[in-house]
Amino acid sequence: MKRLILLRHGESEWNKEKRFTGWSDIDLSAEGHREAAKAGKRLKAEGIQIDQAFTSWLKRAVHTLNHVLDELDQNYIPVTKSWRLNERSYGALQGCFQADVVNQYGKELVSAWRDSLDAQQPVLNPQDPRSPLCQPRYDGIPRDQLPLGESLQMLMDRIVPFYKEQIEPAVAADQTVLIAAHGNALGVLMKYLNDTAAKDPASIEPDVEFPLIYEPPTGIPMVYEFDDDMHIVRFCCLGDHEEVLERSGRIG
Repeated sequence: MKRLILLRHGESEWNKEKRFTGWSDIDLSAEGHREAAKAGKRLKAEGIQIDQAFTSWLKRAVHTLNHVLDELDQNYIPVTKSWRLNERSYGALQGCFQADVVNQYGKELVSAWRDSLDAQQPVLNPQDPRSPLCQPRYDGIPRDQLPLGESLQMLMDRIVPFYKEQIEPAVAADQTVLIAAHGNALGVLMKYLNDTAAKDPASIEPDVEFPLIYEPPTGIPMVYEFDDDMHIVRFCCLGDHEEVLERSGRIG
């Protein structure tokens, strides 16, 4: 079966505190660990086995994947970690409390930064300790590829080519592939899939009765199934409606 499972990491410590996280390497909260383990249990209950998994370089996503593979007893499968699956860089907003940012810049501008494809928040100074240019883990990456802040369109331009080059071929080869990543990163990928892989793009989102684009829920597997032409034939969330609503919209 051609199947792609998208899983946003469980609640992080900064999700809990309503802070912009981005590329800051913040771990899961206690609730986030429980959410991640529960995601694995849900996949197991559905009889789903993973052939290959992908995740980011950020530990909240890596630890989420580890919980899932523990629950499935599939720690042996191939796992690819890539910085290209990192969360959207929130630039100078990283680490800031949402309420403080709204007070400083206004709700309308903050909403545009979060929801508009082309709006970009203030960027980091390259010498800022929060900048990936100052973090040894990114030393092998060309400096011009490391973001100091990203619009959603910039994020999509980073995520979609990686998906097409690395992930889509595995799905097309009848594998079940899991991506454990981040809210905005998975949101722009979902937009791409819904716009390009759905025979009728409008038919995907109404099936779940609320907007998931840019606001996928933490810790709940979202399952796409494809036909031989890589058109979406089924989409579902492995969680009840109220739970998905509760976990959606947390800042990435």
